[in-house]
Order: sequence, then C-alpha cells, then structure tokens
Amino acid sequence: MSTAVAAPFRFFSLRVVRTRRLGPSLVRVGFAGEDLRHFLSDGCDQSLSLFLPHPGQEVPAVPYELGDGWWEAWRQLPDDVRAVMRSYTLRGLRRDDRGNTVEIDIDFVLHTPAGPASAWAAEAAAGDRVVLLGPAIADNRAIRFRPPEDTDLVVLWGDETALPAVSAILEALPAGQRVRAWLEVPDAGDIQDPATEADVEITWLTGHQTRGEGSPMALAALQAAQLPDSERPYVWIAGESGCVKALRRHFVHERGIDRRRVTFVGYWRYGMNEEELRAAE
Repeated sequence: MSTAVAAPFRFFSLRVVRTRRLGPSLVRVGFAGEDLRHFLSDGCDQSLSLFLPHPGQEVPAVPYELGDGWWEAWRQLPDDVRAVMRSYTLRGLRRDDRGNTVEIDIDFVLHTPAGPASAWAAEAAAGDRVVLLGPAIADNRAIRFRPPEDTDLVVLWGDETALPAVSAILEALPAGQRVRAWLEVPDAGDIQDPATEADVEITWLTGHQTRGEGSPMALAALQAAQLPDSERPYVWIAGESGCVKALRRHFVHERGIDRRRVTFVGYWRYGMNEEELRAAE
C-alpha cells in the first residue's frame, strides 16, 4: 500500500472491531488494522476521509495502489462501484506500550432518510472492512482547533456532527481553562457528559423542529447569551455551513472578537449530500 498519497496523509486498510450505540442518533464504531501503526495525530479535531463499500461489496473500491493518481482513477470508477467517501472527525485512538496506534474510534450520526454512510453505520458489524485516508504526521493541516497560548476563554459551538471533536477538545483542555459551549443534537437522548478537567459550562440545544439552513435556534441562543468577561477569547465553530457562517459573523461583527481568533469549519450543508457539496465548492 502506498504511503506517498497527499502527504502528510496516507491510506489505511481497516476493519470494524466493535460498535456501541451512544444515543438515538449516534453510534461509535471502533476500527483496527496493522496499518494503524503509521497513524499519527496530536489534534483534537482531526479530519479524516472514510471510504465505505456499496451493499454487496466486501471491500471499498479505492485505487490507492496508484499512489498520487488515486483521485482521478477513483472518480472514473462507475457510480455503483466507486467507494462512498465521507468526511469524519477522529473521536479517539488507543496506543500500545510502544506508542503505536492500534485502534481508532469514529462516531456516526444516524438519520432518516439514511444516506449511504448512515445506513452503513447502522448495520456495521465486527469484520466489516473500510479504507481510511488519514494522517501519517501528528501535526497536520487537517487539525483546526489551535487556540493561542494566551487564550483566557474558549467558546465552542457544534451540532451533532461536531460532537466528537468537541468531546475530544474538552477532554484535552487543561484544568481551570474556562470554556463556554453550545452543543446542538437531534434528541435529548444524544446528550453526553464529556470527561474534562476544564471549567466548562455547556448549553445543550435539542430537537430538529426549529432547525434548517443557518440553524436559527443556534443563532438565537448565542445572541441571547452572556459570555464571561475575557480579554483574549478563542472561538471554535463547526457543523452545518450556513450556521457556521452566521455564527462567525455574530462573533466577529456583533461581539467584536478578532477574526484571527475565530476558527470555523463547515462539516455539511443543509439540503446537500457530500458529493453535491464538493461539486459546489
């Protein structure tokens, strides 16, 4: 398997080792594989590209043996053969005594109607095979959460697609770090209790009834919120693209936070699947 693919990234051939339902809308899938000894990441919101098989396929069709030419060859495969590609965030990893990665976890959102990734995750079982495009260098450009050293307040917003990253961020923050977070999930049963030593206050927003493009529920909640006094805040926003853009404008223009201290990442766009979003971009 070639490792010289879009360095600092490479392909990993993985298999499912376990699944765990986290709530009505969330399932965690654990993956293992010998290739993972080359998987390196020191980030809390590490982005990954996951390739899934179509129903009836045992292995996703990804021509990674072509090295840097894999992308064009993959795009030219027939629609019903070409592996389904979706973007996800690393939820966690486990290392052996020598420091090599041996397992990783990815959390999937289950929704109706189910797209190909949601349908796959709902039925995932031990032994199922996938291909992952992930980091071979610990500090890489697919890590976005980078608060300046002088940060005195971390502000987070994310919907269910950003919950894995937010949970990892909270787990990594040091004791005493002030954090104010707003997290939006489809169902109250999806609410989690992230382990953290930071000084965290979380507001959970639940239900799809007021959701849509730009997520008016999230914007209304942030506009009404009183943030703690701070001189050097850092803001991280991730989730639906329309909502992310609206919240960034709120923090930069209405609250006057330096735009260089606001990180914003659109994970998906209302009314579009990933193929349509990539084409639009």
